[in-house]
Amino acid sequence: MTSPAIPSPAGARAGLFIAFEGGDGAGKSTQAAAVQARLEAAGHAVLRTREPGGTPIGEKLRSLVLDHGHGEIDARTEALIFAASRAAHVQQVIQPALERGEIVLCDRFIDSSVAYQGAGRELGIAAVRDINLWATASLLPDVTVLLDVAPDDGRDRRLAGEAAEDRLESEPDDFHGRIRAAFLELAAARPDEYLVLDARAEREDLTAAILERIDGLLA
Repeated sequence: MTSPAIPSPAGARAGLFIAFEGGDGAGKSTQAAAVQARLEAAGHAVLRTREPGGTPIGEKLRSLVLDHGHGEIDARTEALIFAASRAAHVQQVIQPALERGEIVLCDRFIDSSVAYQGAGRELGIAAVRDINLWATASLLPDVTVLLDVAPDDGRDRRLAGEAAEDRLESEPDDFHGRIRAAFLELAAARPDEYLVLDARAEREDLTAAILERIDGLLA
């Protein structure tokens, strides 16, 4: 897979936008919550949000696309649902928070669609990327934290939890393998905009590494 060039985040903004990416079971939500607590303790205004979701319409779309029982959802429809949720999320939540000068911590963003639908569903990296850049008016994170997890490790982590696997989590390991490869290639193509961490590391060490990168951006 060859990833086409993706433009760097454009234009100065008052806030800071951090995306957390990685395969299912990587610990994105755990790290986003830990980083939020540490930043707020240091006096920063922080907004933590997630995708799909983050808005009333986004949460409804999240249920539609991730929950079992809604019938068959083809790959193109799935990709467009994620993009629609993201468009509302950016316009209603993320962009206003950045304009207020807040630090936005987002559990998944465009790269998840590029990896899951572009590579996992094999719709094509460029096509999915372009749809989402249009949906978000080309908004991109200041840095993307990629928590790298192997498909079998991710599945073991999910099965150890109490929640049942959603539609995407329950896909076979070869699907998740394509996703992992896509994430790593995206990061390799834009190393200055990524922080790639081994999801198997100690939670406290991961949090410290993420905060160190954020401190550098704030400075």
